[in-house]
Amino acid sequence: MATKVTGVTQGGPPNPAGGKTRRPFLVDLYGSAVGKKYIMAITGMVWLGYVFAHMVGNLKVYLGAEDFNHYAEFLRAGLLVPIVPEEGALWGMRVLLLVTLFFHILAAYQLTVMNRNARPERYQARREFVAADFAARTMRWTGVIVLLFLLFHIADLTLGWVNPAESGATPYEKLVASFRQPVVAAFYVLANLALGIHIYHGGWSLFQSMGWNNRKFNHWRRAFAIGFAVVVVGGNVTFPLAVQFGIVS
Repeated sequence: MATKVTGVTQGGPPNPAGGKTRRPFLVDLYGSAVGKKYIMAITGMVWLGYVFAHMVGNLKVYLGAEDFNHYAEFLRAGLLVPIVPEEGALWGMRVLLLVTLFFHILAAYQLTVMNRNARPERYQARREFVAADFAARTMRWTGVIVLLFLLFHIADLTLGWVNPAESGATPYEKLVASFRQPVVAAFYVLANLALGIHIYHGGWSLFQSMGWNNRKFNHWRRAFAIGFAVVVVGGNVTFPLAVQFGIVS
């Protein structure tokens, strides 16, 4: 029989010699609900760091076109150069983000399937704050909205496929041209509200997923989750609103 150690099933199929083929610990860990929660927490932290850095960098739009375009060019061709080749660091970040996004979505789907196949009396951890319930119930839907927005955002401002600016436009011109469209600006604001709900629940639950959920620190967990979501979403929604109201043009 397989044995369980801290919630992770150990062991494997018998080998020809009569013993058991021991699977690598990380494979066993990922096969458990605990391991999938670890993956979601770790990949979530990578994306929390990215959305915060992305928001802070985009604040340069308020310094004018020259500063914003210089920042965009630095990300494209100057980051970590000459330690790595031109655009090497940017592509490294893109690959990291894609891989972590894939495993975040995969782990979320597999956890959903595991929960549906669980016994009727599903275990539910006690929550200190009822406010987390709404965010938890809508986590899948906010995740879908954010994913669709991310795809549109890449097609619009990164690849320029759906951007109304002329060919060869600068990053600043692309941003202004995109957010001048009321529908795009509204979608950006609504998508960021969904991102805020997703960030709030993710920021709250990642501590629990990693086992850092001592009750006496719960008020700090809640403060971090709310504060981080407000800062990121608050910064992001100013960009389309600034263009719509002529502050950035």
